[in-house]
Amino acid sequence: MPFLDTVLDWIGRRIAERLEAPTTGNEPLSASQFDMLRRVLRPADVLLIEGRQKLATAIKYLTQSTWSHAALYVGPLDGRTTEDGEPHVLVEAEIGQGVVTSPLSKYFRFHTRVCRPVGLAELDCARVCAYATERVGLAYDLKNITDLMRYLFPLPIPQRWRRRMIALGSGDPTKIICSALIAQAFQSVRYPILAKATTTHSRAARREILEIRHHSLYAPRDFDISPYFAVVKPTIESGFDYRKLHWADLPPPPEAPAAEVSAEAATADDALAAAAERRRALAAAA
Repeated sequence: MPFLDTVLDWIGRRIAERLEAPTTGNEPLSASQFDMLRRVLRPADVLLIEGRQKLATAIKYLTQSTWSHAALYVGPLDGRTTEDGEPHVLVEAEIGQGVVTSPLSKYFRFHTRVCRPVGLAELDCARVCAYATERVGLAYDLKNITDLMRYLFPLPIPQRWRRRMIALGSGDPTKIICSALIAQAFQSVRYPILAKATTTHSRAARREILEIRHHSLYAPRDFDISPYFAVVKPTIESGFDYRKLHWADLPPPPEAPAAEVSAEAATADDALAAAAERRRALAAAA
């Protein structure tokens, strides 16, 4: 019924506008922390975000997690930049917008976590990124109005039902939510997230058979707790040395020469450019 679909879509958008209203309480990243995040990210990394909207609060409650949103880092995208020339490097599904590309600076003021697929082959890495990029323009799944209404009127919900609540949706293949988009991208190359395992016994062998979970059952926190994704800490990856910390009750140490700082930045930028070039070459070969 086209008329009913139109009415439901209009109501869904109005509810979405309410759910996108921000809340307060998050501390922004410092400039140095954000620079470390930018340098450490690689294609196919999953960036988890602690959102500040009302919807984010509901998702964090339903999943009992810090993380309410997930985006896929795909590297610089050709022809997609901000007005300031910053490249778009993320693919994500946003409520009210659908699947879009975004610059990393969008999450400058958010708490984030990097989850990296372990041992993902280069060709499969390119395929994961291409899968997500090819779906830019799909709509966010707003069809199931009752799902959105629950977020406006949160009630105590038994833990065993919480995941099923966020799994409900229209089922329309042209509409998607953030975790499902990324889950489908990894499932396209048979990379597990939280696969169900069935143990079989026989005289010849004992093995586990993995079963793929439906993509609508995934939440942002699943990438954090997955045994197949490593949590990447930018501070540690950038060469953390506790002896170089600046404590308020001690005099500041002498600053490093500017030439050394510039050399480190140039090396990181060269590595990012080389990774982006490899990704484009692999995507063209695929």
